[in-house]
Amino acid sequence: MNQEEFIQVLESKGITLSDKQIKQFELYYQTLIEWNEKMNLTAITEKEDVYLKHFYDSLTISFDYTLDTQSLCDIGAGAGFPSIPLKIVYPDLKITIVDSLTKRITFLKQLIQVLELKNVEAISARAEEYAKEHRQSFDLVTARAVARLNILDELCLPLVKKNGYFITLKGLKAKEELLEAKKGIETLGGKVVKEVDFTLTDENDHRCNIYIHKQKDTPIKYPRQFGKIKKKPL
Repeated sequence: MNQEEFIQVLESKGITLSDKQIKQFELYYQTLIEWNEKMNLTAITEKEDVYLKHFYDSLTISFDYTLDTQSLCDIGAGAGFPSIPLKIVYPDLKITIVDSLTKRITFLKQLIQVLELKNVEAISARAEEYAKEHRQSFDLVTARAVARLNILDELCLPLVKKNGYFITLKGLKAKEELLEAKKGIETLGGKVVKEVDFTLTDENDHRCNIYIHKQKDTPIKYPRQFGKIKKKPL
């Protein structure tokens, strides 16, 4: 997907990018590639692949969920996906990015400056520790390519306000992961309300965005220590 195709496909979804936003995506790509030479941020470096598999893929959650001024926490964002593309397109979002690797947070802080983004905070912390201190603080929590859902649910759902959403971007094993995580999602106060399946390319590049509504408060004992979460998922 080249830049022109990216712009056209978004227009077909009702998203018209301004010149400033188009420039921000271009700067994002350039900064990502520049920093990727110094640290391992992504294995995807071809420009058309970055626009499709990182930028466009990140934005797909907004096709089925209305974004405006919500507070969004992105867990394990890595190089800023999906939160930074969402912030570019929806500048009124209030973004908090949490990642355990300090060097990735260093990159993200530089990226935030380069793109001149406001109301974006990048924090170096373990997700379960951050969740204990910021329980039910966000309208929306996102996670992409972080961990299996039966582990991810306990890291993310405690952060979501009651009546908010946890949206996770998954791949080929989404259905299998959902079955594993069903009990845990309910225990943590969530309910799966939508699964959106699509293919990014003509190849077998399956994606599934899972929308989980936070219907009840998460019991205070969650999240547990990460060792316990991993050893015995809910």
